[in-house]
Amino acid sequence: MNHWWRTGATLLVGAGIGTFVTRLVPGAGAERCQECQGLLSTLPVLPVPAVHASELTVSSGTAVMKYGFPSLSNIKSRDSYVTSYDPRTRTASWVVEKLSSASLLGSSDRKLCEFKEDDSIHVFHRATNSDFRGSGFDRGHLAAAGNHKRSQKAMEDTFYLSNIAPQNPHLNQNAWNNLEKLCRSLTRSYLNVYVCTGPLYLPRQESDGKLYVHYQVLGRNHVAVPTHFFKVLILERPGSQGVELRSYLLPNTPVDEKIPLEHFLVPIETIERASGLLFVPNIMKRSGSLQSISARSP
Repeated sequence: MNHWWRTGATLLVGAGIGTFVTRLVPGAGAERCQECQGLLSTLPVLPVPAVHASELTVSSGTAVMKYGFPSLSNIKSRDSYVTSYDPRTRTASWVVEKLSSASLLGSSDRKLCEFKEDDSIHVFHRATNSDFRGSGFDRGHLAAAGNHKRSQKAMEDTFYLSNIAPQNPHLNQNAWNNLEKLCRSLTRSYLNVYVCTGPLYLPRQESDGKLYVHYQVLGRNHVAVPTHFFKVLILERPGSQGVELRSYLLPNTPVDEKIPLEHFLVPIETIERASGLLFVPNIMKRSGSLQSISARSP
């Protein structure tokens, strides 16, 4: 019995070391890399330590990740967005889209789209429609369906549950929807609009004076319900005039849609600290001029 245990342990350790070495050696796993599709079809997706997020490029001329990756964990590319998935929460850590006046045009039909499991994620770590059923929460898009009318597939890709997070229905259908519309409207004034969206799980002070992070989970798969959501907008001005940065933070609760969206602007440092992500260093490597617009007076 001990002999078999030692043998199994040795094989397990050996497999782990082999996986580690494969990831470190340039070119290892190249066959798997050749299978990459969509926006990352020419991206060096292997987590090689010498490659920095800001140095990675994206194919097809779309350059969705022009301003770098906020993190390099479980990155996946779709026709319409790039995402980093968190298997612990069964939601994305972040989703990045590139919007322009041209990319918003198209005849895609939302009625032909259905929410669907992401079968590229292990069954242990993915959400299902049954998790949301009867929960009282909407299946809230991170990359908005309305941002991707250019093709039916691009819109359908936003209906993967890996692009969805449990969202308060009132928030989803009102203030959050208004923020998505604002992102699209900004394409009329800016050359490109890069949108990074994600969930947050923020602490709250309780009666004992201590801070705790509490959040609900849904269904059999324990899909985490965020306490808040963020959107970071990187706005490219025409004529190489630099970029403008706006960062929004909204609670996952009913929000009066009459409250101006400017009320939810926060310093980018607030998002970076809360999410564990970094935006400004990558932006500054790409642009020498950055204007950050944070909280304004109501």
